[in-house]
Amino acid sequence: MRFLSRTFATAAATALAVAALATVPALAGTGMPSPWQMNLQGAVTPVAEFIHWFHDWLNIIIAIVTLFVLALLIYVVFRFNEKANPVPSKTTHNALLEVAWTVIPVLILVVIAIPSFRLLKLQLEVPQSDMTLKVTGNQWRWTYEYPKESGGFTFDSLMLNEEERAKAIASKRIAEAEAPRLLAVDNEAVIPVGKIVRVQVTASDVIHKFTVPSFGIKIDAIPGRLNETWFKAEREGIYYGQCSFICGQDHAYMPIAVRVVSQERYAAWLAEAKQKFANAEDAGSKFAAASK
Repeated sequence: MRFLSRTFATAAATALAVAALATVPALAGTGMPSPWQMNLQGAVTPVAEFIHWFHDWLNIIIAIVTLFVLALLIYVVFRFNEKANPVPSKTTHNALLEVAWTVIPVLILVVIAIPSFRLLKLQLEVPQSDMTLKVTGNQWRWTYEYPKESGGFTFDSLMLNEEERAKAIASKRIAEAEAPRLLAVDNEAVIPVGKIVRVQVTASDVIHKFTVPSFGIKIDAIPGRLNETWFKAEREGIYYGQCSFICGQDHAYMPIAVRVVSQERYAAWLAEAKQKFANAEDAGSKFAAASK
């Protein structure tokens, strides 16, 4: 009896916990994952907004088809069971029904295909861009290259471990709310808000995948090949992503961090970054020359 009462108590507590969770909205945040999140991360680009609309619209179609098939099954179970229909029909063909169950699914697929092709066109046709950012995947970090018209410098972006993250938060170099565990990095890519950014993606060793959910971009980084995508961030903030192609031992520790700022803040960061990363490159070149 004690065992049964304990079991019932545990079951009741579990049910209450599930009910409590069900009453709490668990929508995804924007730019980074949220605890117990549901749905996609918030969209801040035209492509991501189209992806969200297509996702929601497709779910409506799926729900309608599922309910229709369920209704047919329920009807068949009650209308044609042995008790209600003791003498089964000997019908083997029904031309109208066969045409209907062929044509209707084809029409549904066509209805789905039209916006799907529009989305592919929007993703793959890069419009006239305001700036270019080259991204190279490495085991296990990302390298960002700004072309000459944007400063002409390159830097690596690596994940902050727990100690480095704590120091960055303590020194107020980054706000705690903007430095999630396993996603915060030492050097963020910085982009001006409202600008069309052409992203050129490649890799130096194995295949990686450059993915930022709130931007709606997900593209392979392949050695020896230069892939292109684009985004236009319409809201300031920091937006995280990750390598989403299993690339080796530290695949899970390759976060992507892109900070979108105003044009004024971008100009200030650009002036600082030119000096900072140019000095780092010069030091690296001198060290390489001295070691020969």
